[in-house]
Amino acid sequence: MQYFSTKNPSEKVSFQQAVRKGLPDDNGLYLPDQIPTLSEEFFQNLPNLSLGEIGWEVAKQFVENEIPEDNLKALVEDTLSFDIPLVEVEKDVYSLELFHGPTLAFKDVGARFMARCLGYFNQQNNRQVTVLAATSGDTGSAVANGFLGVEGVEVVLLYPKGKVSPFQEKQMTTLGQNIKAFEIDGSFDDCQRLVKTAFLDRDLSEQLGLTSANSINVARLIPQSFYYFYAYGQLIDKTDKPIVFSVPSGNFGNLTAGVFAQRMGLPIHHFVAATNVNDIVPNYLLTGDFLPKPSVQTISNAMDVGNPSNYARLHYLFNGSREEFANDMTGYSYTDEETKVALQQLNGLDYTGDPHGAIGYLGLKAYQQNHEVTGVFLETAHPIKFKEVVEPVLNTVLEVPASLQAFLDKQKVAMECGSEYEVFKEKLRNL
Repeated sequence: MQYFSTKNPSEKVSFQQAVRKGLPDDNGLYLPDQIPTLSEEFFQNLPNLSLGEIGWEVAKQFVENEIPEDNLKALVEDTLSFDIPLVEVEKDVYSLELFHGPTLAFKDVGARFMARCLGYFNQQNNRQVTVLAATSGDTGSAVANGFLGVEGVEVVLLYPKGKVSPFQEKQMTTLGQNIKAFEIDGSFDDCQRLVKTAFLDRDLSEQLGLTSANSINVARLIPQSFYYFYAYGQLIDKTDKPIVFSVPSGNFGNLTAGVFAQRMGLPIHHFVAATNVNDIVPNYLLTGDFLPKPSVQTISNAMDVGNPSNYARLHYLFNGSREEFANDMTGYSYTDEETKVALQQLNGLDYTGDPHGAIGYLGLKAYQQNHEVTGVFLETAHPIKFKEVVEPVLNTVLEVPASLQAFLDKQKVAMECGSEYEVFKEKLRNL
């Protein structure tokens, strides 16, 4: 299996090279040169397979012999050391709870897998790398936890000042060791721009051995396909209706991973791309115009993205055709007020959601108004990570898990920085 840039399909690299580089020199994104189809036997046996068994079968298609099968199997099992339960919320509506990992967010899956892949590769050649990642919330905490203490890897995280939740901020600024954080005076888009500019700065990139842990890195993206198979396996005996996944979306990595699963043969009937008012992709699906714009701050901050990176991958996978795109995907966007109403609706069904999952629920319900389907919405983070929103909306007090409380008791350490690249570059070099 080789990987090519969305901007230059003729130039190909290995899985290890794609993981280490993160971003091609031409500022495209890496895609596998083929998306393999899994066997019919595998799909028939899905209900009997564990999450780890599913993850190993999927991962080895993309990694092949670059990590020996026994090592890869252990790596995947270690990555997926927690459950991802499918919870029935109401008739034909299920929540796939992706928040049972160490940092209580879906990004634990991708971050842990990537960290372990880089750790394995580093053991083979002793090359120092610096993971550079922008975050609008949960990416930072998941990456920090996943890479903590990994030999040969330094981690630098950029997050927008005042635009992440207190829990999210503490989870990425209190760990120390090989984890460093920049508090950027700007938006997530500014953070992402700084990261991309650094990767394209060849001297800096080579000096620090830069790689990315955002969903622009294929090692973050591929493992996020695992849980679509797992959810389908849990659901297949419970319904005879077509199955739809509603994915709360910001940078669109999670949804791109779902498309990977579908292309591998998983019979997903349709996707719902559910966003907040940062509605770049839903607008594209309606009009055919992809129009990035400055992001707007919302209560679902992990989706506050005005120029979603993974659109480039989706655009390529759908052959640049809005019609093909829209055939597999419907987009909806929602305001903060609509999100709060959805949280209350879920609470009335004895289910406590977070703002991102609530938007996924709204998108699914909208699609079900005109389609007879069974739907799964992705619940991407534990509600406690957004207690400042959830508690007043539901008029309740959420219990703080012990794992999060431990972070709150620690001292934040972050370097403040503006959004000018040259200033950031100098500070990065002097860390």
